[in-house]
Amino acid sequence: MGVCAQCRSVVEAGAQFCPHCGRGMLPPAGRISDGAELDLGWGKVVVGARIGEGGMGVVHRGWLYYNPEGPRSGVPAHPVAVKALHPALRGRARPRQLFLDEALALERLSHPNIVHFFGLADDGQQLAIVMEVVEGQALSEIITRKALARQGSLPCLPFARAWHYFSQLLGALASIHAMGIIHRDIKPANLLVRRDGVVKLTDFGIARVPAAAARETGGMAPGTGAYMAPEQVTAGEIDARSDLYSAAIVLYEMLTGVTPFDRPERNELMVRAAQLEEVPQPIRFHVPSAPPVLDLLMSRALAKDKAQRFASALQFGDAFRDALGLDDVGWGAQQHLARHARVLSQQMLARPSHAHADPSGGEPKGADPPLPAENAPPSAARDPQASPLRTAVIAAYASSGR
Repeated sequence: MGVCAQCRSVVEAGAQFCPHCGRGMLPPAGRISDGAELDLGWGKVVVGARIGEGGMGVVHRGWLYYNPEGPRSGVPAHPVAVKALHPALRGRARPRQLFLDEALALERLSHPNIVHFFGLADDGQQLAIVMEVVEGQALSEIITRKALARQGSLPCLPFARAWHYFSQLLGALASIHAMGIIHRDIKPANLLVRRDGVVKLTDFGIARVPAAAARETGGMAPGTGAYMAPEQVTAGEIDARSDLYSAAIVLYEMLTGVTPFDRPERNELMVRAAQLEEVPQPIRFHVPSAPPVLDLLMSRALAKDKAQRFASALQFGDAFRDALGLDDVGWGAQQHLARHARVLSQQMLARPSHAHADPSGGEPKGADPPLPAENAPPSAARDPQASPLRTAVIAAYASSGR
């Protein structure tokens, strides 16, 4: 709630004008405001309307303008997302460090299925990450809508569509793991699906390199209980297999419409305890039409002992694709990108930062993003001079719109 500076009336939080006297409401102290400018050195961002808010930050739409005398002169202005540290967390050392860690992780990464990082603005008052704005919707929204409309023994999302989203998630994870980064918060809400079906992994706020992952965090281990690996719940040693456990729960939810351990009557602590103690119901309990091999894969992917899980994202993807006889569309490109993640991140970061999503608007409600036909890598027969790596890069960037 807020108070109008003119008539002193109590006004609901988020209101732009006082409903009693019509005076414009000032943003809460420390909150980034519509029309504010953020200096990136080589360009500036004009902040627009707020589009979301989470525990760590407030997200606004903005426009990035490049310095006409700088190294990126000539690049046209384009929309971006501006994630500012929540004003309630300003002055607190740990939230600030987590926010800076997210910027550092994004700066090191350049992948078609990871939100693109443009820069960090820090003027001593405001701390904000400027990144790619993704026009579309979160995978969590797609799953919720499909779960409500689900009928009979059919999966929540068709197997081919689930694989289309899942393969992109695994590709992104394979690359960040190759860079020595663990995301630690894989869930559908952190997977943004563009209108053309391209998936973007976001929210690296609690990402850690393995050496730093075991540091004391204070209180409950960060993360979302419904998607946390057992070793994450107990604040044990985590690695890439912890992210893959969370990814398996995302796949489980895409197919069944529910997560394996969450229940309406359970609170966060109860859900975390279930991750340690309970065995998930088979996929076929929810989806009788699912092939038996799917439950074998899921039992391995959700093993309590991480030593029994898939060793890598690529191994997980190969097993799932082969067992269900799914198309290889785009998976070969993901494999090449992962194997050369370090080199590609260094090279792609040198590209002009003008790549951005289509600013025409989000996906209409009630419709699913179409599967992109161009997601397949160009045929080597059409270009005999193209190396597999070059082919993979071309295919991945074509499907990402860069």
